[in-house]
Amino acid sequence: MDKTYAPQDIETNWYKNWEEKNYFAPSGQGESYCIMIPPPNVTGSLHMGHAFQQTIMDALTRYHRMKGHNTLWQPGTDHAGIATQMVVERLLAQDDVTRHDLGREKFIDKVWEWKEQSGGTITSQQRRLGTSVDWSRERFTMDAGLSNAVNEVFVRLYEENLIYRGKRLVNWDPKLHTAISDLEVENKDESGYMWHFRYPLADGETTAEGKNYIVVATTRPETMLGDTAVAVHPEDERYTALVGKFIELPLVGRRIPIVADEYVDKDFGTGCVKITPAHDFNDYEVGKRHNTPLINVFNRDAQILKEAESFNFEGKPIEGVDCSIPAAYAGLDRYDARKQIVADFETQGLLEEIKDHSLVVPRGDRSGVVIEPWLTDQWYVSAKTLAEPAIKAVEDGDIEFVPKQWENTYFAWMRDIQDWCISRQLWWGHQIPAWYDEDGKVYVGRTEQEVREKHNLNDDVTLRQDDDVLDTWFSSALWTFSTLGWPDDMEAVKTFHSTDVLVTGFDIIFFWVARMIMMTMHFIKNEDGTPQVPFKKVYVTGLIRDENGQKMSKSKGNVLDPIDLIDGINVEDLVSKRTSGMMQPQLQKKIEKATRKAFPEGFAESGTDALRFTMTSMASLGRDIKFDVKRLEGYRNFCNKIWNAARYVQMNTEDEQGNALDCGQNGGDVELSLADRWIISRLQQVETEVHKNFEQYRFDLMSQTLYDFILNEYCAWYLELSKPVFWNENSTDAQLRGSRRTLVRVLETILRLIHPIMPFITEEIWQSIKGLAGVDGESIMLQAFPEADDSKIDTHAEQDIEWLKGIIDGVRNIRGEMNISPTKPLNLLFRNGSDEDKQRLDDNENFLRALAKLESIEWLEAGQEAPMSATQLVGQMEVLVPMAGLIDKEAEVGRLTKEIEKLEKDIQRVSGKLNNEKFVSKAPEAVVAKEKAKLEEMSTAVKQLSEQMEKIKNI
Repeated sequence: MDKTYAPQDIETNWYKNWEEKNYFAPSGQGESYCIMIPPPNVTGSLHMGHAFQQTIMDALTRYHRMKGHNTLWQPGTDHAGIATQMVVERLLAQDDVTRHDLGREKFIDKVWEWKEQSGGTITSQQRRLGTSVDWSRERFTMDAGLSNAVNEVFVRLYEENLIYRGKRLVNWDPKLHTAISDLEVENKDESGYMWHFRYPLADGETTAEGKNYIVVATTRPETMLGDTAVAVHPEDERYTALVGKFIELPLVGRRIPIVADEYVDKDFGTGCVKITPAHDFNDYEVGKRHNTPLINVFNRDAQILKEAESFNFEGKPIEGVDCSIPAAYAGLDRYDARKQIVADFETQGLLEEIKDHSLVVPRGDRSGVVIEPWLTDQWYVSAKTLAEPAIKAVEDGDIEFVPKQWENTYFAWMRDIQDWCISRQLWWGHQIPAWYDEDGKVYVGRTEQEVREKHNLNDDVTLRQDDDVLDTWFSSALWTFSTLGWPDDMEAVKTFHSTDVLVTGFDIIFFWVARMIMMTMHFIKNEDGTPQVPFKKVYVTGLIRDENGQKMSKSKGNVLDPIDLIDGINVEDLVSKRTSGMMQPQLQKKIEKATRKAFPEGFAESGTDALRFTMTSMASLGRDIKFDVKRLEGYRNFCNKIWNAARYVQMNTEDEQGNALDCGQNGGDVELSLADRWIISRLQQVETEVHKNFEQYRFDLMSQTLYDFILNEYCAWYLELSKPVFWNENSTDAQLRGSRRTLVRVLETILRLIHPIMPFITEEIWQSIKGLAGVDGESIMLQAFPEADDSKIDTHAEQDIEWLKGIIDGVRNIRGEMNISPTKPLNLLFRNGSDEDKQRLDDNENFLRALAKLESIEWLEAGQEAPMSATQLVGQMEVLVPMAGLIDKEAEVGRLTKEIEKLEKDIQRVSGKLNNEKFVSKAPEAVVAKEKAKLEEMSTAVKQLSEQMEKIKNI
């Protein structure tokens, strides 16, 4: 092995080797185990959320592969309708070409060209992360097989009356000209205004106060052209007499009723709410309850129509409704119309007041424009029927959420489920398999030919396919079975379905998880006809946030790129990356300053294994995960420690020419030392714990268990305890053989234990030591995962080693407290020890002398007075180090005094900060908490140093 651990050199080579040898494919042997990767967008690049979830999935996959399961981790990418179309349209725009210039067919060809050339960024990044997916089975939601599955599902649901076309309110993006899902809407807090308008009462009516008008408040004046009612709370005495009366809608002249509805908050504003059911989701429900018409005043660009359109709640046009709109507004953009309408209200004396108002504005996550609730014809899935068995599956425990509390979120959404809008007004995607004749009659089928044959339509009947495509969530809802070959090839479905676990985020429990459950249970059945679940468990991960708990975003400049963390990046490149594409110089400067302050040297290369271990160490069963780069640095050092431990093992199990020394592989007497028996015993318990952690998805506890065992027990103690055996000229061949065998076999087992989390370093080291450990095989990833052997647990050895460690730690503490050099030999005294303590000392004196650097050891008899000594307790036994001649008393008191004075100054400074109300109120919560922790730490240090100084003064 090289002297220095260089992750980049080994990671790429090993991954290439694994993939070329097809190690990621199912073995065809054993019980099946399957995970479906949540398909990332083909336009995307690896972000921290991907890195986190894929580390978890890979650890599970490698673990089950090593357990002998027939393991499949299914890869694939999503065609990402809007995102991909926008990317290709931007590329075309560079040559002043639009998709309309090309036409639909040629534009789709361009998208496929882009996909072949540039759509593989994220899959190459997944390889850098070590994901052991079976690349030979990689799927794409627009490939021929999945497209066939999508058409099949659509047609069957339509034939079962579970898909229909209707006119309903949707989130409409006026820039992209498509409906979008709630997940694609970003609700942003913005400053705006609340306009208070006077609506004149009709028929000479007056309020209780004698006014001939009521006042309504709105944040969107332009929508008043589509008002169909004014609502008041049924218990609001101010307006009780007016319920059932009418107002005359200003500027338009339409008579609209005053209705009573509990939706209204009588204590907010004036207690009167304008109802515009065609342009607001809440108003839509109020209008439905009171059977008002739906009056649409916008076109697809969110411009005012020349004449409004009126519909009932079944989406059918209705006659006899006043749809007139003043000509002055026709064709105006919604915000230009807003200005004109407010001005006209003011001119007519109907503008009561304008107030500043903070509001939540829905914006399209891709376009950035304000989303408009808009009535339009769309395709829908009737979700309630599909939801019933999906709810029952979780109620009955056929699907379990981890952590369990996420079941409540699932139930809340599913029990109040609304029909699902599945159509999008895009060109890139699965074109809806529906055709229209010249009269607008719709025919649904898998192909046009099937439609003609099914409905006896001759070639002279002109058919036009629906222009819309399906929502990407529709195809991804079929992911667990369509990727396995359904409906054409059921072999893999029979083998790997139901899958074992889905690893995903809480934000898509409804958008993806619930829809997969509904679709799978409807289409995939067991041999007895009962529905199959798509997965048995749903492991819901938290969100990765920055070290201060802030959500990562480009606008905040706190985004971390996993590849940067793996490979390293200097601060100049990091600043450039974080500020690229920013339009506002002020924001650029702010992000640059924050980046330089937080990471003055950028990120050093950590390697993939260190990042993966950092991820699993933080995978607690909570929602938020604060990612602190300092932890990554710590786990990079952990990798170094493992590397150096392996080199130590090699040095003691090979001669100078690299030939294997006798490690017990070829027989021969073996004598195990106390340390050997102890580490073997502890290993069994760690193996048991790791299996338990995998079963319970407690990757944080698993990482801590492995970290403590490898660093604190194997490296810090066992390797040190092995040295006296190797250094002692009197050690027998059997003793040497025993320690060599234990040394290398425990290391080999450790490598297999931690391989699922840290695949690269473990493979590299394993290849170097497998022969020494008497193991044969091509790769560590194909070896058996360690299983505990309870017969090897040695409680007596563990107790003896704890006793030994207690003494050594006690001596080291005394050295540290008294500032005594670790190389200076000490005299050690024992007092109040038991017969068992004396026996343990007799058995382990060589270990103790070597590791504690002792010159002499002496037992004090009962009542025998000890010289002035520093003391530590091990149980009831006193461990004493005589101080005479060891330290310069005055110099040490002087040193401690200076250290205490420095700390007290720092305490004063931090206390001043925390007593400053301005700092505490304005600084982020995490920063304040950090300062408080710092103050507590320094105060404790002063107390300890003061106690130490008193001890020294008394010597």
